[in-house]
Amino acid sequence: MTHTVWGKDLLENFTSEVAGCSQTWTPESISKMSIRNIKKEVKNEKVLCALSGGVDSVTTAVLIHKAIGDNLTCVFIDHGLLRKSEREEVENAFKFFNIELNVIDASELFLSKLKGITDPEKKRKIIGESFIRVFENFSKERQDIKYLAQGTLYPDVIESSHPKGGPSSTIKTHHNVGGLPEDMKFKLVEPLRYFFKDEVRKVAIEIGIPEEMAYRQPFPGPGLAIRIIGEITDEKLKILQEADEIVRKEIEGTILEEEVWQYFAVLTDLKTVGVMGDGRTYEHLCAIRAVTSVDGMTCDFPELPWSLIRKMSSRIMNEVNGINRCVYDVSTKPPSTIEWE
Repeated sequence: MTHTVWGKDLLENFTSEVAGCSQTWTPESISKMSIRNIKKEVKNEKVLCALSGGVDSVTTAVLIHKAIGDNLTCVFIDHGLLRKSEREEVENAFKFFNIELNVIDASELFLSKLKGITDPEKKRKIIGESFIRVFENFSKERQDIKYLAQGTLYPDVIESSHPKGGPSSTIKTHHNVGGLPEDMKFKLVEPLRYFFKDEVRKVAIEIGIPEEMAYRQPFPGPGLAIRIIGEITDEKLKILQEADEIVRKEIEGTILEEEVWQYFAVLTDLKTVGVMGDGRTYEHLCAIRAVTSVDGMTCDFPELPWSLIRKMSSRIMNEVNGINRCVYDVSTKPPSTIEWE
């Protein structure tokens, strides 16, 4: 675990001094190996890459493009569960690369399928299947796309199920692993499947991805669906988008941003009594979540300055209609997870 005293030194001593392993893993060597493996696996076939705009999918896209060139097509799906201005930010950032990008607005499909769903595992599986169906419909127009590339990481595999079929339980079904339908027609290409987030970022820098994109904070594939506890509605989405933007804007650009791995707002399924002027309110409780981590497998919460917490809380309650109470999440992983669902 990252937070174990001398933990890294203990493991390094064991692997190199006791087990006799050679330390040949470098961003350069692993990048070259990944590109060779992609060429060998895909050959001259066409590949559709599921792009989210995060470092995992962007690194996947660039590695595959270096391997097969214009046989790669990227698709970004707007499922209606994005952060405020997310779609525009991704489109603008991806212009840096000379890779074909198709943007599909499938928000109506996703939100209709999620209507009335409150169970987080059902949400994830519905979203995972919906992604595939949209990709399949897109590929019908091209007809010759056989492979689907995903930015799946090792933590996704570990948390969805035991990687070797062992007895460990499913912590949460990641949409890109356990959420995939059994009748999927694509063959998967996942060059980062056995990588951790910190390793991916090193590879990203090595292959020329800008630092601001390589160190962009993680955003889950299911998006705000797993940050809205309970049923997802248009009203809840708008409330959370506004609250989340305040959290991001207040932390971004501060000296703390380099220390904080991820930060966001959560809209709970709890309503509380409050007062506004001379009137009574009965509105949503909003949670602010910030974590420090290396690979997402474990995390701790940063001791943010009270002045920053006070400012975020005050702005959310004064500027976002529908929220009248804020809390700061002080949970570690384990026993909690980073995302609430």
